[in-house]
Amino acid sequence: MGLGLTLIRARRHADDRGWFQETYSPARLRALGLDHDFIQDNESLSRRAGTVRGLHFQRPPQAQAKLVRCLAGAIFDVAVDLRRGSPTFGRAVSATLEGASGDQLYVPVGFAHGFMTLTPDAVVAYKVSAPYAPDSEGGLAWDDPALALDWPEAGESVLSDRDRQWPRLSGIAPPFDYDGRPMALEIVS
Repeated sequence: MGLGLTLIRARRHADDRGWFQETYSPARLRALGLDHDFIQDNESLSRRAGTVRGLHFQRPPQAQAKLVRCLAGAIFDVAVDLRRGSPTFGRAVSATLEGASGDQLYVPVGFAHGFMTLTPDAVVAYKVSAPYAPDSEGGLAWDDPALALDWPEAGESVLSDRDRQWPRLSGIAPPFDYDGRPMALEIVS
């Protein structure tokens, strides 16, 4: 069935020089149940704490799974279940990702994804399983009360004009079907 929402704890090897971390291993992810490959890497810098990017998704056939990590600073990362028929449709899971920890969040197809920066100069890198397809993109209002997201206080929220215009959950047709995987966040090392 594949990997569901998963927080992948970093395996860092430290010594007096610092540390080393393997950040991507297709063999390790396959062993965890990941059933597709990533085809593109993306990276963002957000200068101000409180910057919100998302909540984004791409509709099939260009739907994207993501493997997200924070390289510098810290973010509050969110995934919202958009799977039609899911018992957790419209609910969210969140995790704090920090450059200092190296942890990664795997977000499978079927979820909207976004984050808020908790620190200035936060750098986020993520892999996606399908290319950016403007005709397939969609999004949700990050502050939709129906999502019941408990966004942290990180300063004045900064959003792009596009992210300010996404509809609320009640204004979208669910673009994904429920695949039987529970939404619960699994944690692996």
